[in-house]
Amino acid sequence: MTPLMEFRIKGLKRLVLLSILLAQALVLSIIESWIPVPVPVPGVKLGLANIIILITIIFLGFKDAVFVVVLRTVLTSIYAGGPVLFMFSAAGGLLSTTVMAVLYNRASRIFGLIGISIAGALFHNAGQLLVAMIVMEDTAVFYFMPVLAVSAVIMGSFTGLIVSYLSQKLERISIIRKD
Repeated sequence: MTPLMEFRIKGLKRLVLLSILLAQALVLSIIESWIPVPVPVPGVKLGLANIIILITIIFLGFKDAVFVVVLRTVLTSIYAGGPVLFMFSAAGGLLSTTVMAVLYNRASRIFGLIGISIAGALFHNAGQLLVAMIVMEDTAVFYFMPVLAVSAVIMGSFTGLIVSYLSQKLERISIIRKD
């Protein structure tokens, strides 16, 4: 096999993996929208798509995770919410992904996947509150942060446990390993 053919296969393999991860993130976002959260605070969500984002960071890297976040946010916004939803989702998703990638690459021995997932959930909420503050021109939205922080710790722990389990299983599958 020539080096060019090998490069094309790796590129195609990466594209297929990214497409699968994007589809999974979209499906989890849709499923999450069907599950009512019994908390009267806006912004409390399960964060199921963060499972896929953290898996993408682990196996493919930060740039590919940003690609999945941006496309998921665009597609979700087109079908379910418009430009306002896009602003909130993009801010939370990009901030969360950046923090998780930095912690995974520089401090994963200290935080572990559960801690990284919790940090991602906390920063996702912080990003959305920053957008809310700008849109509403009011800092009072930060009064929601304690409830959002408790939610982030609970759901970040849950998604972190899932990522820990999945990453161990996916490590055994040669197609998902970093090239």
